Amino acid sequence: MFVLPTVLARRKRTAAALLVTGGILAAGALGPVAAADPVQLPSLGSAGLSIPGLGSLMPQPAATPRLASVANFRDVAGTDGGYVTTTGRHLQRGVFYRSNALTPDAADLKTLEGLHLRAIYDVRTDQEVAQAPDATLPGVKYVHIPILAGDLYAAAMAVRTPEEAMKFMQDMNRSFVTDAANRAGFEQLLTDLANTPGPQVFHCTSGKDRTGWASMLLQSVAGVPEATIMKDYLATNDYLAAQNAKTYQSLVASKGQAAADALKPMLGVDASFLQAGLDQIKTSYGTVDNYLTAGLGLDQSTLAKLRAKLVR
Repeated sequence: MFVLPTVLARRKRTAAALLVTGGILAAGALGPVAAADPVQLPSLGSAGLSIPGLGSLMPQPAATPRLASVANFRDVAGTDGGYVTTTGRHLQRGVFYRSNALTPDAADLKTLEGLHLRAIYDVRTDQEVAQAPDATLPGVKYVHIPILAGDLYAAAMAVRTPEEAMKFMQDMNRSFVTDAANRAGFEQLLTDLANTPGPQVFHCTSGKDRTGWASMLLQSVAGVPEATIMKDYLATNDYLAAQNAKTYQSLVASKGQAAADALKPMLGVDASFLQAGLDQIKTSYGTVDNYLTAGLGLDQSTLAKLRAKLVR
């Protein structure tokens, strides 16, 4: 099992919360970064998963709100008319939302209630949840699906250079493919998203790594082009820019310049993070399609339900 180091003493909780808020998620080394050709994200609609007539004709909802206290809250389908698929169709907005931890202020809580969410999927570890529990939304089902395990603070503190931080993040994305427990978590998440009616949101701590991977999978199921998927993944750096700048300055003050610079790559995302996981898919399964079916164990019915929700 892909496990982060054991829990530290409660006296380190404040520093741990700071690091987790900044998205410093790291794990033990899984070996050197292997050079590989960028994997081609297949259009699943043209790779054996095409189900004619399943696209929704629902009207697009109003623009997804930007939340002041939940900075990385956004729609998996993108903005405006929704991302365009390789077949020229559009993703349906207002179905699946992605986010960082749902700890909104009063104004943002009211906005979230107005989205009529049916379910919240929290993929953080037990320790992350204990440090910053999600807000309770009336009538919304809360489902905890832990992906990754262990003490994120201890893992972060093992990093000594920016290069090590980059490698840790790349290794984490590889573990979404190689680690059975992580694959089981993503399988449960996608299955629940497929079978639960109404708008839903899934999130980790900063909404960028585990959440970014799940978003990539949903967009791949819908047939979104690989360039669009990567652009959406990297948009985290814009959404979290202000928050990450504050976290970085806090790290400088508490840990010193050298430590802050070493940890800085963990605050945002880099194309190499997602690409490392995609390259691992190519090595282990050949295609995203095979990863979804052979790796996660999703059946064609579940994938068809997801595509029906995602594409209009």
